[in-house]
Amino acid sequence: MPAAKIGAFVVAALLALYLAFTVQRGWIMITDDSTVAKALGVALLALPIVGAWALIAELLFGSRMQRLGKILEAEGGLPEDTLPRAPGGRIVREAADAEFAKYRAEVESAPADWRSWFRLSCAYDAAGDRKRARRSMRKAIALERGR
Repeated sequence: MPAAKIGAFVVAALLALYLAFTVQRGWIMITDDSTVAKALGVALLALPIVGAWALIAELLFGSRMQRLGKILEAEGGLPEDTLPRAPGGRIVREAADAEFAKYRAEVESAPADWRSWFRLSCAYDAAGDRKRARRSMRKAIALERGR
């Protein structure tokens, strides 16, 4: 199992444990006689609900992204990692930006193809734009799922 997957499972397990403890403390506060404690207990129960939603959403995003990556790999459609790197291992930004234009043009010519959006996401990630990389990957997932 890859180290990234193990790390994700460890973080998810720790978050789940934290959320369980938060629910327990919230329940203790709700069963207290004090009105203030009850109000804080109810507010404290909202945190695990939001946390569980975020955890599930991120795990689903990761598994869907991995599934699409495996499909592209089997088809031979994954972008090759040929970009030059700095001595520290980071991709040279100028090279990533130049490569990015190719994938943006691919999306513009085939906006309904999830494969082009996946490759664009990889290009955004290589260029260091994580926000747009995630948005493009969500678009690829939605297109592949028929939405």
